[in-house]
Amino acid sequence: MTTFVDRVELHVAAGNGGHGCASVHREKFKPLGGPDGGNGGRGGDVILVVDQSVTTLLDYHHSPHRKATNGKPGEGGNRSGKDGQDLVLPVPDGTVVLDNQGNVLADMVGQGTTYVAAEGGRGGLGNAALASARRKAPGFALLGVPGQAGDVVLELKTVADVALVGYPSAGKSSLISVLSAAKPKIADYPFTTLVPNLGVVTAGSTVYTVADVPGLIPGASQGRGLGLEFLRHVERCSVLVHVLDTATLESDRDPVSDLDVIEEELRQYGGLEDRPRIVVLNKVDIPDGQDLADMIRPDLEARGYRVFEVSAVAHKGLKELSFALAEIVAEARAARPVEEATRIVIRPKAVDDAGFTVRQEEEGLFRVRGEKPERWVRQTDFNNDEAVGYLADRLARLGVEEELMKAGARAGDGVAIGPEDNAVVFDWEPTVMAGAEMLGRRGEDHRFEAPRPAAQRRRDRDAERDEALKEYEGFDPF
Repeated sequence: MTTFVDRVELHVAAGNGGHGCASVHREKFKPLGGPDGGNGGRGGDVILVVDQSVTTLLDYHHSPHRKATNGKPGEGGNRSGKDGQDLVLPVPDGTVVLDNQGNVLADMVGQGTTYVAAEGGRGGLGNAALASARRKAPGFALLGVPGQAGDVVLELKTVADVALVGYPSAGKSSLISVLSAAKPKIADYPFTTLVPNLGVVTAGSTVYTVADVPGLIPGASQGRGLGLEFLRHVERCSVLVHVLDTATLESDRDPVSDLDVIEEELRQYGGLEDRPRIVVLNKVDIPDGQDLADMIRPDLEARGYRVFEVSAVAHKGLKELSFALAEIVAEARAARPVEEATRIVIRPKAVDDAGFTVRQEEEGLFRVRGEKPERWVRQTDFNNDEAVGYLADRLARLGVEEELMKAGARAGDGVAIGPEDNAVVFDWEPTVMAGAEMLGRRGEDHRFEAPRPAAQRRRDRDAERDEALKEYEGFDPF
């Protein structure tokens, strides 16, 4: 059974915003007490959070579909809907978030680091919030905005100071087991280690972590063997330790050629050229191993490597190696820039920035793209004529119709608002320059502006009486 997973594709979906409510307050002696529809609740976010207690992505391997809860719709009596609950997903320290194209979205290092993988939709406004001096009783409400949904790739890159690399069965697992309290699986056959192992080493006042990377072989950087799956775990390490087997039983191998092969794989993988290297000649407790170590050590030192002869079985040379690694790790930590508190940078939009674009895609079709118009379209109930009129007013105030005219659009041309795969298309009828605005703003209820019938009847009777009096006063029988 798989117990370690360091790469998964996660399907996330944030919660949808709740719909606003269109309601009229009613009580005794007040049958039309005004709009009182509440707003819809906000949809929940999907948030990734670094948790030091999590060491694998196994949970997301078994359950890759994760969705936050939706916001509740608004209700009458000015009662707003409840917000959806955020879905918090713990991930290991060192997790990298990528999109499907391989672009890095977030590099999550450090306890408590967060990243919003999918943002919940905002709730729709109720008709109480839409009421104004001109629109006193809106008969519509705005719909909730759907939450973001998509796929993200999570890759785990081990956060360790030292990486042990080498051929299978070179003794890396044995070495980490004696340097630290880690208890990896150890056997005399290749590819015993199937997952990276971590161990904590204390050398003097320096405490550092060591990662045992599964065995590399020729072609590992192209996917052969297990190397490609775990080479990412050495990217964050401060020092690379080549563990060479001086007592190999394979006649076509020797420690120097093993070192050259591993270095070539690291070079092809890329990004590790600046890491310091240390060579460990392991298994010198075997007579043939010690003889071979004495033979190749001058050659390795001539190449500029610091060479240590150790024996994990006999516990030989371990103290010198651990303190040498501690020295390099301490130097690397001191050279790192001092971490500063995250500065919040506010970049306000320009005052005259409408936030939308209009372009002609083909003869008779214009596409409008922008955060505001696309959100307004999603919030509109197209079964309600008053809501459609309200949308038209908003687009006109934003300047969409004016830009369409500048782009050459004419009455009857098609206008698409939104992306190609999810757009609202309608035939455009200009209103801003056609004089139709003199008829009143669309979406307004003119019933409240018209005189009341009873008052109008009284005024008509008064006018008739005044006319009769004028005729009577002007009548002269003599």
